[in-house]
Amino acid sequence: MKKRSVMLLSGAIMALAAAIAPGAASARDLTVVSWGGNYQDAQREIYFKPFAAQTGKPVLDEAWDGGIGILQAKIKAGNPNWDAVQVEAEELALGCNDGLFEEIDWDKLGGRDSFLDSAVSDCGVGAIVWSTAIAYDGDKLKEGPQSWADFWDTKKFPGKRALRKGPKYTLEFALLADGVPVKEVYDVLATPEGVDRAFRKLDELKPNLVWWEAGAQPLQLLASGEVAFTSVYNGRITGINRSEGKNFKIVWPGSIYAVDSWVILKGAENKDAAMDFIAFASKPENQSKLPQYIAYGLPVKAAAAAVTPELQADLPTAPANLEHALALDVDFWIDNAEALTQRFNAWLAR
Repeated sequence: MKKRSVMLLSGAIMALAAAIAPGAASARDLTVVSWGGNYQDAQREIYFKPFAAQTGKPVLDEAWDGGIGILQAKIKAGNPNWDAVQVEAEELALGCNDGLFEEIDWDKLGGRDSFLDSAVSDCGVGAIVWSTAIAYDGDKLKEGPQSWADFWDTKKFPGKRALRKGPKYTLEFALLADGVPVKEVYDVLATPEGVDRAFRKLDELKPNLVWWEAGAQPLQLLASGEVAFTSVYNGRITGINRSEGKNFKIVWPGSIYAVDSWVILKGAENKDAAMDFIAFASKPENQSKLPQYIAYGLPVKAAAAAVTPELQADLPTAPANLEHALALDVDFWIDNAEALTQRFNAWLAR
């Protein structure tokens, strides 16, 4: 090979090495992870795009279906490819205990007093208050169910039903259908006899049950007519009613409400940008826009106060909707999820 060719080749190799050397490559873009569907569509319009415009840097968004194991695996592998993630209450508690999340800088958020108490954690920031409730298609059924007892009544209301696949919510709903008062559900479920009672009630409905796992599935099941009723995340119902002109109805009595939170994965490359994003999404002037798109309650007090009365009526935090609702008992599920999931899976396989 001629000397000039060798020099050119050496120069090219050195340039390539410099380009891929640590610190020389472009940093990974901020990646925010949420629950998909029309909820994430709303987040994209009021949080992701405006934050990207403000910072002049891209924001990538992905969707997931939850599960503490996924987060554990990402962090164990090192250099997780997610930064800010929206998690359910149990994932927040478990992840905090296991050191999976970065500590929150509450000074950037206006202080803890700016939020509902249930939305404040050392490693999580409340994003929404949401409910799981009964839904049905008002165009197909003029007189719908009024309770979980009606949900179980296949003679009065023929047709398949859909529930989220898993023991959480399912066992509570079974006890409500069996006549347990809202305030006593977790007391009963905390006993072996109460668990047996819930599974016996599930036995009654098992031939008529369809199971869903992702939040968009109940809407598809209702729209296709595959099921008469389904459990559903409340915000999905108002979202599809507004975007597609559906007439889906929510049954609030016996609904279960909880708080979802933003977390930052431990060791995330963009942890500072993720904190800035969470602060942006928590500004009252930004968060107060969410109910215009989807009917979730707001954990920032000033944001909740700015929502119009018309929109407030559709939120799980409206007093009338909370009156006969049940707060998810996070501690119960942290203590009992493994055992009850094993029993539920065995019951499902029978």
